[in-house]
Amino acid sequence: MREKIHPDYHMIKVVMTDGTSYETRSTYGKEGDTLNLDIDPSTHPAWTGGQQQLLDRGGRLSKFKKRFEGLGL
Repeated sequence: MREKIHPDYHMIKVVMTDGTSYETRSTYGKEGDTLNLDIDPSTHPAWTGGQQQLLDRGGRLSKFKKRFEGLGL
């Protein structure tokens, strides 16, 4: 195998949106960097079961709804 082709794994600090943090190994940044998350499992609707609002400005969602409005699903 070729040498020195693998990324450098090092310890970083990950800060969740609620302020909690943990340390993990990653290729992000350099040793000791902090990664601040904008979305995490405690706030994202896919994990929390919340209702997500779909924004549509006359685009794909409107076309989809118009195409399949008669199916009664």
